[in-house]
Order: sequence, then structure tokens, then C-alpha cells
Amino acid sequence: MPKPTDIKLHTRTRRLEVAFDSGETFFLPCEYLRVNSPSAEVQGHGPGQKVLVTGKQQVGIKSIQAVGHYAVMLEFDDGHNTGIYSWQTLYQLGKEQDVRWQQYLDAVREAGEQRGEPTAEAGHE
Repeated sequence: MPKPTDIKLHTRTRRLEVAFDSGETFFLPCEYLRVNSPSAEVQGHGPGQKVLVTGKQQVGIKSIQAVGHYAVMLEFDDGHNTGIYSWQTLYQLGKEQDVRWQQYLDAVREAGEQRGEPTAEAGHE
């Protein structure tokens, strides 16, 4: 499992940049991180209980706090702050970003929901 070497919040573009010792760097949109929060509020308490979170297109991150040497807690400006993002979770979210993002967009469309106000598409910076 690659280890993190740097983490930076880009507030203007609402993206979290996470670099790993493997040489990989991921630009993770705040919306993407918020709708994929590892919290029980989003993931549920068991298999098949994940909640579809919508309306977070404009969400940002207010603060990042270290949780030991293994994770960070992200506080979003919508008040959500219960997800602890391990370095492994952030790495997986980075590696699987394209697939997970498309799955999210498909789920939003199938539910007849809207993501929120139009902004730049979530993707790589």
C-alpha cells in the first residue's frame, strides 16, 4: 500500500490533491469525496445500505485534521464531518475515480435526482 507524501487543499477548484510515494498524485473533487464519504451516514451500517447523496456540487472542505498516522478527517462546509478517510481509502478513491464517478452519475440519473448547480465536471486537474 503506497504511503502519502503530501496533501493539499485547492479551495478555488474545490479539489484535494493527495500524493503517494508510488509517484501517483490524485486530484479528488470535494463533491466526489463528500458523496463517497466512508461515514456510516453515507455508507450505512451494512451491505446495500449506501445512501445516494446529491446536491453537493458546490460543497467545499473547511478543514483537514490528521487522525493518527493513518487517516484524515475532512470537515465539509455543509457540516458533514464524520467520515474518517484512511490513506488506503483516499488511494482507492484516487485509483478508482473514473469508475466510481461514472457509477455515481448513473445512480443520480437512475434516481431522477440532480447533482446541484452546474460547475466544472469532476475529473482530473
